[in-house]
Amino acid sequence: MSDVQIDAERRIRPEEFHESAGLGDWRVLGEGACAYFRTGSFTAGARLVQEIGELAGLGGDHPDVDLRGEGVTVRLITVADDYYGLTARHMEVARQISAVARKLGIAADPSAVQTVQVTVDALAGADVVAFWRALLGYQDRAGSAEDLIDPNRRGAPFYFQQMDEPRPQRNRVHVDVWVPYDLAEARIAAAVAAGGRLLDDSNAPSHWVLADPEGNEACVGAAGWTGPEPARK
Repeated sequence: MSDVQIDAERRIRPEEFHESAGLGDWRVLGEGACAYFRTGSFTAGARLVQEIGELAGLGGDHPDVDLRGEGVTVRLITVADDYYGLTARHMEVARQISAVARKLGIAADPSAVQTVQVTVDALAGADVVAFWRALLGYQDRAGSAEDLIDPNRRGAPFYFQQMDEPRPQRNRVHVDVWVPYDLAEARIAAAVAAGGRLLDDSNAPSHWVLADPEGNEACVGAAGWTGPEPARK
């Protein structure tokens, strides 16, 4: 394997992606680097998808593409037996995709991307994971015994948080919402203005815990911060 190939496979963290030039269209979320291109029509979107498919240098790590009438969402992530995340190749592929969109006169809208994850608090973690794995037809995420992902990469991922003792006063299932790092505070402010409460910001600016008016909890996560990996709630 050449030095170029080795470098392309180098694993990177969100802050390295965001600190690299030419990637302003993209935001790293819980499921990789994502971009939304507002095409305005299905035909224009199909044209963009075709050009993305013809790009060189994708290797076997093809983008996930969601084509809709209003726009195209593209996600870049490596899903392998031993790794789930970003590599240096994704930075160059992202630049190429943005260049194709500019050539076609299609603008990106970084505010339109997000990832939703379902989190389950469990006492018997392995048994609970096994049930949901079978029910959903999901598979284990690489390197994790507490994360399940859709093998078709369409459904929301599930995360199982180990509990030491029952918590009957709290819900056992909540939703995690991963948003662009530069929109997280605005999203939280909107949720609070809509009647929610901020319960915990001790892990900000990477993670906040909120509750709706009846106490149902939700978390907001933002990738692309500078600092240690956030604690998972």
